[in-house]
Amino acid sequence: MKHCVVAYATRERQYLWRVELPARATIADALAAARHAAEHQRAGLDPALWEAAPVGVFGEPRMRDARVEDGDRIELYRPLRADPRARRRERVQRERRNRAKGG
Repeated sequence: MKHCVVAYATRERQYLWRVELPARATIADALAAARHAAEHQRAGLDPALWEAAPVGVFGEPRMRDARVEDGDRIELYRPLRADPRARRRERVQRERRNRAKGG
């Protein structure tokens, strides 16, 4: 048996589910076990999250059919509100405009 943690974070809270899996388990198996635990805890997460969200192990993107190792942290990723590069570009442009007005 393998022991893994499935993690999902919102802006307000981090969810962690410890799951016990058979030796040949995949990420999809870990997600199914975590989803079952989340339903019992009444976590209230969107069902589409479990099916469609990108996943990874320790911050590295993976496919759902990849095998898990004992001790893996399987992560469900939520979509970003805005592209970080675009937000930085907007901030730099705003700072440049402000400098041009004041200087």
